[in-house]
Amino acid sequence: MLFLTRASKILAKAELTAAGILSVAVTALILLNVITRTLGESLFWVDEAAISAMVWMAFLGASASLHYGTSVSVTLLPDALSTGIAKVLGKLVDIAVLVFACIFLWLTFKWFDPIGLAKADFSFQKFSASTYNFIYSETTTTLGIPKFWLWLVMPVFAINSTIHSLANVLAGKPVETPVSTLANPD
Repeated sequence: MLFLTRASKILAKAELTAAGILSVAVTALILLNVITRTLGESLFWVDEAAISAMVWMAFLGASASLHYGTSVSVTLLPDALSTGIAKVLGKLVDIAVLVFACIFLWLTFKWFDPIGLAKADFSFQKFSASTYNFIYSETTTTLGIPKFWLWLVMPVFAINSTIHSLANVLAGKPVETPVSTLANPD
C-alpha cells in the first residue's frame, strides 16, 4: 500500500510537470499562430498541434487531480451529513472512480488492441485488414502523423487514473492540502 501511494505521488508530480510544459507549449503555439496570421503566412499545423497539446495537458491534469483530491466536486450532500457518514460516502465515491478507471482502462486496451497488433506482426496494414480497426492507420489532417500517437493520452490517462484511484481507495484520501501541494510540490 505504501508503494502504491508513493508511486501515485511520483506519477502525479510527473503529470503536473508535463502538463505545465504543455501549457507553455499551447501558449507559444497560439502566439505563433497569431503572429503568422498577422503576417499573412498562416501555419495550418499550429492549430492542430495546440489542440493536441491542450488535450494532453487536460488529461494529465485531470489524472493528477485524483491524487491531490482537487477534482471538481459538489459537496452539498457530504456537507449536510455527519462526519462518519460523509467519510463512508467519500470512500464510495473513491470506489466508483476506481471502477470507472478500470472500465476505461479495459476499453482503451480493447481499442488499441496490443495483442491483435502483435498477432499481426506489428504491421499496421495487416492489423487493420484483420480487425477492421484503423486506429494505427489514420493520420492527422495537418501534422501528418499517425493519430494513435495523439490518442495515446487515453491509455495513459486510464493507467494513471487507475493507479491514483486505487491508491485513494486503499490508503484513504490524500493527506496533503491541495494549496500547499500545488504551491510547493516537493
